[in-house]
Amino acid sequence: MNLSKSLPITKLMVWDAYKLAREKGKAAGVDGQSLDEFAEDLENNLYRLWNRMASGSYFPPPVRRVEIPKAGGGVRPLGIPTVSDRIAQMVVKQRLEPELDRVFDPDSYGYRPGKSAHQAVEQARKRCWQRDWVVDLDIKGFFDTIDHELLMRALRRHTTESWVLLYIERWLTASVEMPDGSLQDRMAGTPQGGVVSPILANLFLHYAFDVWMRRTFPHIPFERYADDAICHCRNRREAEQLKTALELRFAECKLTLHPEKTKVVYCADSNRRVSYPQIQFTFLGFSFRPRMAKNRWGRIFTCFLPAVSPQALKRMRDRIREWRLPQHAPLSLEDIAHSLNPVLRGWDQYYGRFYPTELRKLYEYFDERLGAWLRHKYKQLKGHRGRSLRGLNRMAQQNPKLFVHWQHLGRATVG
Repeated sequence: MNLSKSLPITKLMVWDAYKLAREKGKAAGVDGQSLDEFAEDLENNLYRLWNRMASGSYFPPPVRRVEIPKAGGGVRPLGIPTVSDRIAQMVVKQRLEPELDRVFDPDSYGYRPGKSAHQAVEQARKRCWQRDWVVDLDIKGFFDTIDHELLMRALRRHTTESWVLLYIERWLTASVEMPDGSLQDRMAGTPQGGVVSPILANLFLHYAFDVWMRRTFPHIPFERYADDAICHCRNRREAEQLKTALELRFAECKLTLHPEKTKVVYCADSNRRVSYPQIQFTFLGFSFRPRMAKNRWGRIFTCFLPAVSPQALKRMRDRIREWRLPQHAPLSLEDIAHSLNPVLRGWDQYYGRFYPTELRKLYEYFDERLGAWLRHKYKQLKGHRGRSLRGLNRMAQQNPKLFVHWQHLGRATVG
């Protein structure tokens, strides 16, 4: 207990929050201060933050808004708090999370200790085999449209600590600095990118969706990862009824389902031959659709399976293109591998978890860019695509562990 201050926030709570916040990104907020710059005067910066939080005089600065292009067009708005504000949010998150996580649904997977996107995809895969129909939900502008009054009402069910409620209300209403430098008041929503936003979003959808589904449609299983949700139905009629009911439910909660992206999907395979136009959906970067598979007796059949989505492949190809490998001819192949393997490994570990052969398209494209790098590095290979790829193939055979995808696939050929 902190007897000298009006609120029970200790220096240790702020220090622990700092250690966690420094692992979550280094981008600067509206004050332009980076995490490294904050750490240059760490003791004084943390003391000032604690002093203000513990006395109730902490008011969050505006959140810097950045816009990230989306694969399907448009942009995704992200809010970047200042370093101090990220630490302050982490103090509150650490206080709230143990209590809230105990009441969250087992099939809520997003941003929770011990839960992962892979677990959600795995569960969706199993249930697509068990049930023929899916309702794929897409909430329009979810993080920007969360109703503050409904959210605070839900929060008060789980905490009576006045300082937690005080600071969350201040964060919800903190202004936003737009990309053009103007300030915009926020009347709804919580900025996607804030430390405390994911747990608040989970709490809102816990009541708007999870609890409502268990009460109203207890026989329909689902997986939810933040604002992405998949519901599994036994027949088309049940799926269409659920979709209509969900539209009404979300309207009650002042949210809107995207009219084009929210859809009923038929999980077609060798044993399911109903004619229906929608036979695929995307969930957490994986495209679920009919794919060729081999059973235990070696027979080929069609199964409804997840694999890396075309949108995710495009994003990764765009990233590879941005590396401009041919322009780095002075580097050695080992230098390139050392620099890029962490990214390639991340892609491989995430997207290679299901139907990994679909990643071959990406690896082939990366090897093509390596071939272009070779042609720029060695003049005798200029204009000789085939020779450069054969040379790369020899390198892969001599050192198959050099690149993540070479060792993963045990490749005998490149390109």
